[in-house]
Amino acid sequence: MTLRRVNVLILVLLAVAFLIIVQRNLLNLSDFLHKENPDASLILPFESELSPDIRPEAARKGDEIPVVITAAEQRLGGVVTAINSIHQNSKANVVFTIVTLNDTVDHLKMWLTKTRLKSVRYKLVIFKPEILKGKIPEDSQAQEAAQPLTFARFYLPVYLPEAERAIYLDDDVVVQGDIQELFETNIKPGHAAAFSDDCDSASAKGFVRGAGNQNNYIGFLDFKKEAIKKLGMRANTCTFNPGVIVANLTEWRNQNVTQQLEHWMELNTKEDLYSKNLAESVTSPPLLIAFYKRHSTIDPMWHVRHLGNTGAGNRYSSQFVKAAKLLHWNGHYKPWGGTSSFSDVWDKWFISDPTGKFHPVRKTARD
Repeated sequence: MTLRRVNVLILVLLAVAFLIIVQRNLLNLSDFLHKENPDASLILPFESELSPDIRPEAARKGDEIPVVITAAEQRLGGVVTAINSIHQNSKANVVFTIVTLNDTVDHLKMWLTKTRLKSVRYKLVIFKPEILKGKIPEDSQAQEAAQPLTFARFYLPVYLPEAERAIYLDDDVVVQGDIQELFETNIKPGHAAAFSDDCDSASAKGFVRGAGNQNNYIGFLDFKKEAIKKLGMRANTCTFNPGVIVANLTEWRNQNVTQQLEHWMELNTKEDLYSKNLAESVTSPPLLIAFYKRHSTIDPMWHVRHLGNTGAGNRYSSQFVKAAKLLHWNGHYKPWGGTSSFSDVWDKWFISDPTGKFHPVRKTARD
């Protein structure tokens, strides 16, 4: 009887030990998944298949080229134009990941399915602004701070968990070359992304300095702050423009780039690390820190920019604009407005809104 009780006790203890081990393994697995994909709750896929109007044999072949672009309601005309220019100028198997907000989905899907863009492959992803809570100053006066999609580029691996490489584009671009060429940009070993440098590109020469725009780190970061001093960065280091990114997503994940960006965003809310004379973009400072001297370079003709700044029309010739592979209207004046340069180039790729909500502003003959 005593021996039997001992055996039962041993079995009970073994069972308890087994359950403890299982529980710990499950907790460890949970922690692992959280670390590997901490922002999995950030997105909700809406669509990731070919339009039903497309016959399977009509689909483009070859490896998929993921292109990520954001879609804000008031800028949908820009998104559609960018997508159309890419689709028309390449035979590559491009799949668009369009990051948007809930209130824009219906309008965007109508534009994509009721026009010639119905042959485009895409998926819609819903960005949840609550992910930015505590990461941007609540009382910030910067216009971009109130536009959550501006920060969507920080989370590229979340949208494409299986992809090794992707392109991110701002919505105010037109692509005139074959996007596959940009996708094949050489990214050096150990680098998680390639950008266009602001000091030696075709856009910068005689333009950035001439227009008075800042193109070095001191224009974006406050080098008097201790957290910035500790990084040992040179204040006159040339910046880069994050409106076009070719990302090595494998390296991005391995280096925890998203977590780095979130860290600097959160620290800025506490220590005010950004320059008081911040140039252009509140999204640039975290990227400039995370990729300081650790990024590759995009061919200058694949990111001809500043078309949205005053004076661009006088600094670029029509021949140069025609030869550019990618045009970017960064700056205050957008190509769907009435005062930007080379809006006629943008108009070539614009597709009218079937709902009639979006209309580019154009001067009439009487104006």
